Amino acid sequence: MTPEAFSGEVAITGGGVTLQGNLVIPPHATGIVAFAHGSGSSRFSPRNRFVSEILHSAGVGTLLFDLLSESEAENRDLVFDIDLLSERLLQATDWLADEHLTRHLPIGYFGASTGAAAALVAAAARPEQVRAVVSRGGRPDLAGPCLGQVRAPTLLIVGERDDVVLGLNRRAYRELKTEKELVVVPDATHLFEEPGTLEEAARQAAHWFKSHLGV
Repeated sequence: MTPEAFSGEVAITGGGVTLQGNLVIPPHATGIVAFAHGSGSSRFSPRNRFVSEILHSAGVGTLLFDLLSESEAENRDLVFDIDLLSERLLQATDWLADEHLTRHLPIGYFGASTGAAAALVAAAARPEQVRAVVSRGGRPDLAGPCLGQVRAPTLLIVGERDDVVLGLNRRAYRELKTEKELVVVPDATHLFEEPGTLEEAARQAAHWFKSHLGV
């Protein structure tokens, strides 16, 4: 736990690329969550920024960062390169572990769309370091065989009316061998644009992280 508070832009350098991010640490934070954005999204995603604000209110810090550089983001193939995205998430994890403001905070991942698959692959690679994972409208199925290797408690949040993705999440849920939960948000579609649905997803995420990142 750290009594410090911080809010500002950061640069995460490694592997020959510098990734831009926004780090927010509320006073007396009990954990830090790295966001893995979905296909074609960025750290400016209004939905993920909304979720991050809910986490701040719950005493959880957040790192919203771009998994791809500006030039890389123009290549649609890279947006679906789960191995590359997970490597970038691990790069951010190493940065959090070294940064003096965050090195003592338990780490969690929040992933959306393809970012959820990257979060699960990265979590499987760091079982001792990653303490919790939340997927919102994600594609955990794209994590492939890594699903069965995830040890971090995992929450899958899916919209009731997101039929195809809901089916994929139910299948992935069966493959997870760790503590897990599948929450279906009533009346929500893929982007959780319906009144109150994103708030419910954020509330569920905050509860999960508070339960598993609290020290």
